[in-house]
Formats: sequence, structure tokens, C-alpha cells
Amino acid sequence: MKRFLKLLFLPVFILFLSACGHGDETVSPPVSNDSNIQAGVWKVSFFSDNGNDETNHFTGYEFAFNANGSATASNGGSTVNGTWKTGTDDDQAKLELNFGNTSPFDELNNDWHILNTNNTTILLEDVSGGNGGTDALTFTKI
Repeated sequence: MKRFLKLLFLPVFILFLSACGHGDETVSPPVSNDSNIQAGVWKVSFFSDNGNDETNHFTGYEFAFNANGSATASNGGSTVNGTWKTGTDDDQAKLELNFGNTSPFDELNNDWHILNTNNTTILLEDVSGGNGGTDALTFTKI
């Protein structure tokens, strides 16, 4: 029953997140916006790997995306280095992340489709070509 509730909650949660920001604040269209991601420090506020909520793997980590394409995830005690870049894929804005083989950050290595972005939130999604699973990633500005 608990698993059923989790599976039921996930689509509702994703729909809720995609509806956020449609009020008075200006929301940028889902396009590559390098200056937005470079401004400030971010945290993973939601990460779902094929329907499994794995957000807790990134608790306490702060992400910085630098102008030179480097990225860091740091929790004060350790730092994981990576890279990032934006672009398009089939006219869909994307954010490409690569944190090497360091677990659990290797789970973020992907060409993420940008679903929505504003000054405080970046909503990302990846649909796997192999098994058809969907991953969801949300960065929230700290």
C-alpha cells in the first residue's frame, strides 16, 4: 500500500511543481538561460530516479554553476567537481550535467530537458531511451 501511495503521489507532485510559478511572478520560457543557473547557489530539492525519490542523497549539498562550464557540489566537508552546459535537442532546451563517476552524483549525469526555469527554480526531466523510465530533477536557489 505504501508503494502504491508513493507511485500515486509522484505524478501529482510533478504536476504541482510544473504549475508553480504561474501566478504574478514572471517565469522565463524553458530556454537555455546560462545567466540564471550561474546566479547564486542551488540545492537539489527533488530527484526521482525512474519513480524512486532519491532526493535525500543530495541533502546538505550546495551546487554552484560557474561561467567557465565547471560545476561543484559541496557540503562543507567534501566537494565533487563536474561540468555543465546548456543547449537544445530537437528544439527542446537542455541542461547537460556531468559529475564523473562519484556516487550518487553520477546519477545526475545526463542531458536534462528544461521544463521550466525562473530565478529560484529549475525543473528538469529525462526520459530514458532504453527502458522508457523518467527521471525528474529540481534545483532550488538557496
